Amino acid sequence: MYMGRIGTSVENDILQELQGARVLITGLTAASGVDLARTFADLKTRLVVHTNDLSPEVTALVALLSQSASEIKLYTDPLAAADAAVLFAQTAAQAYGGLDAVINFASIASDEMSHLASERDVEDLVNKKLAPLAHLTRVTVNRMRVVRSEGMVLNVLTMPHLENGRQQAIATVARATLAAMTSAEARACADQAIRINAVGPRVFDGGTSPPGACMTSEPDIAALALYLASRRGKTLSGHMFDAGGVAARGC
Repeated sequence: MYMGRIGTSVENDILQELQGARVLITGLTAASGVDLARTFADLKTRLVVHTNDLSPEVTALVALLSQSASEIKLYTDPLAAADAAVLFAQTAAQAYGGLDAVINFASIASDEMSHLASERDVEDLVNKKLAPLAHLTRVTVNRMRVVRSEGMVLNVLTMPHLENGRQQAIATVARATLAAMTSAEARACADQAIRINAVGPRVFDGGTSPPGACMTSEPDIAALALYLASRRGKTLSGHMFDAGGVAARGC
């Protein structure tokens, strides 16, 4: 498991440190972000949660979060358009007078890749998935700058296990785009104690597995987010972390 380097159980001082933290979670679905949302709620954080998934599973999850979190605000408006994402980010950043951690989820499903026929199609799909994350990142980081607070943003893009060359190519473009965005945003706020990191799909070079550990489950991502949001993660910014097939696993 990826978290072997950090520890499969987050230490007590990290848990105590994050109690009452102001945390924004976007892109929550029945298959993405469930473990993370429950983990932060159990710490008695103040949550701002965005979801477009109004399934019975997510409805039940929100009810559970409301029992555990110190406070919770729920939003369900679409964020695909740039203006909508910016407006929501402004609202979320002001909900509790600021934000300490922001975790944005996006995913690319197998059926979204099956009809792509050109490089332009791939670029359009990747832009569609990452543009809202870019807007959310920039607005929430700007809010952190304005109030001169430290903070952490983690953008998570998941994909199912890559089954063919088409999917591998799409994952390569998506990861490279997310990595470039992460590096640029991290450099822009490097001197302001604001950290920007990302989780992207693991890609393969020449059919061989790349070196290093890889997250394979939602609990792995939740544990990483806790670590990055804590004081122990203050030295980490501009990093890309690998996830393999998380979108296909659900919770």
